[in-house]
Amino acid sequence: MVSEERVPSVVEDYAKALYSLETRTQGAPVRTSALADRLGLSAPQVSLMCKRLAEMGLVTRSAYHGVQLTDEGRRVALQVLRHHRLLELFLADQLGMPWDRVHAEAEVLEHWVSNELEAAIAEKLGHPTVDPHGDPIPSADLVIDEGETVSLDALCAGEAGIFVRISDSDPGMLRFLSERGVVPGERLEVVDKQPFDGPVFLRRAEDAENLVLGVALARAMRIELERKPQAEPAA
Repeated sequence: MVSEERVPSVVEDYAKALYSLETRTQGAPVRTSALADRLGLSAPQVSLMCKRLAEMGLVTRSAYHGVQLTDEGRRVALQVLRHHRLLELFLADQLGMPWDRVHAEAEVLEHWVSNELEAAIAEKLGHPTVDPHGDPIPSADLVIDEGETVSLDALCAGEAGIFVRISDSDPGMLRFLSERGVVPGERLEVVDKQPFDGPVFLRRAEDAENLVLGVALARAMRIELERKPQAEPAA
């Protein structure tokens, strides 16, 4: 088990990356190659660190399936995610920093937030549940609601939903959306999709012209699908 002392920042980074990858695989073990790609490190480096994490009780390892967070590892991941996302919102709301810049700043600051400062930030922000990019903020008890969303790229022509979150890993994508006034909470309808990873054409409520997005950006955006009204039963 991890002691009550501060967890090293490198351990927090691994736990956070593993949590993100496990979310994509619906909790399945993560291959070390995928973790290496996520962290931008070599496979031998990651394998060695995973061995250390296993010794700390944060992950379980399988020679053929990969690594998986334990309950304690998930706690570490959610704690640093809470710090990160509260910091992002604080920087955006209280300091007016653009949403394409807050991620990089929070990446540095997240490792140095005390429990007291975390509580003070949450209180100041009114105990928010999402960050500027729509990502859910774990509660003080480290409970998180990921919600049910789909990639915008997965929608077919004629389908619509509410844009609720976007990956914060690419500032250029965030700037592109910001320049066009596209923010979480907006309704988007797919008008057309070109084949072979072609662009996606969207209709917005306030625009007469369609919004055109590249497939990479559409893939990074998460949508809460509209629920179609159920037909009335025949009398």
